[in-house]
Amino acid sequence: MKHQDRITFNPSQCGGKPCIRGLRIRVKDILEMLAGGMNESEILADFEMLEPEDIRATLEYAARQTDHPVLRAS
Repeated sequence: MKHQDRITFNPSQCGGKPCIRGLRIRVKDILEMLAGGMNESEILADFEMLEPEDIRATLEYAARQTDHPVLRAS
């Protein structure tokens, strides 16, 4: 499974927000845990259904979201 395949969108789940492999764990939740100081092993221990590749996919997804041009009015 590729990293991009691990991030799923379902309008009937979590308000259509990006989630991990159809689970009710949002990309935002993982990012907030990492930002709050949790490390990968702590997250994996708390959420046994997650895999290390899910966390990498989350980071890859977040990085792609910030890689777009910003248009400014002159």
